[in-house]
Formats: sequence, structure tokens, C-alpha cells
Amino acid sequence: MSHQQDTGDTLEGPDLQTYDEHSFLGSALFSATDSTNDITVTFRWHGLPLRVAQIPVSQLLYVANELDSVVGGPNTVVVLGVWADFTTFPLEVYYQRLVTIRRAVQRLLNRGPGTKVIIRTANMRQQNLPSSLISSDWYALQRDKVLRAVFKDTGAVLLEAWDMVQAHDHLHDLHPPPEIIKLMIDQVLSHTCPGTRR
Repeated sequence: MSHQQDTGDTLEGPDLQTYDEHSFLGSALFSATDSTNDITVTFRWHGLPLRVAQIPVSQLLYVANELDSVVGGPNTVVVLGVWADFTTFPLEVYYQRLVTIRRAVQRLLNRGPGTKVIIRTANMRQQNLPSSLISSDWYALQRDKVLRAVFKDTGAVLLEAWDMVQAHDHLHDLHPPPEIIKLMIDQVLSHTCPGTRR
């Protein structure tokens, strides 16, 4: 899919409208609406630390704050992915951030029963000399273990990115290829629309 710069431009098909809230590549908020199926998808970067140079800090919100602004309910699905930018930070920083997010998830589930919360696990990445020293799979695995422990028994569903990347014949990549992304989307849909076959 291509990125559209102007608000309201059609991304794919006549019923899917995309909106870049700040009209430049890399903005913190991006959304798409499928009016035929009454579906709106909103993407937002998590707060610092973040390794994207083009996003003004003023646009970043912490995950817990964003979750606290969600009403929730049976027609709401929240997918979280918080790990890669934390691999070069102490594990204690990551753990504290996850505990804060866990509390916000619990508040959301109490406020909006029936809300689906799906948490993407870490995955293996390509390795070269610099990355193997500062952000190797060893660091990703440690964050993955902490993530699983923190969200155990919360009612959140884990999206098993680690297993999907490991089992596939593609080279490992921080940003998995389209085939693996499709598997992830299929898993999300299996939890949100269990009666729908795609």
C-alpha cells in the first residue's frame, strides 16, 4: 500500500479512505476508514524511546495515556506492539513501562467490557555486527519474556510474532515481510471476527 499525503485521498479501493493527521510522512497519527464495513483503524506511535527521526515529540503520547482515552466495548480492538525500541535500554525501564501499560489495559477492560486487547510479541531481526552488539536477538528475547510475564492473566491475547518469524523460511527481519504480516493480520482477525473466513 502506498502512503497518501493529502487528507482524504483514497489508498486502496473506493471505500477505504486514509488520513494522515499532520500531512507528512512519519506523523504520529494515521487512520483509515472503510465506510462500507463501518471499520476505522487508527495507528499511533508509542511514546519515547522511539527511533524515528521525523516525528515531533509534541505528537507522541504514552501508550497508557492513549489507552485511557479509549472508551472500549465489544466493537473495539486494541493491538499493542511495544518492544523493539526498548532493546537498547535497561530491562528495568522496559518493565516499568509495561507495568504502566498493564494497569491501563486493566482500566480499559473494566471500563469497556468486551474490548479485545491483542499484544504483539517480539520477533527476531536481521543480524550484522553493529546490531548483534547492541540489539541482538538475545535482548529481544529478554523483552519478550518480560512482556509475556507482565500480561499473563490480564485477558489480553498474545500475537505470536516470535514463532511466526522463526517458523518461516524468510530471513529474519525487524520488520517482517508481507507474508508474515498477513499471518499476523489473520491471527488478529481470528480473535476479533471468529466467525469470518477470509
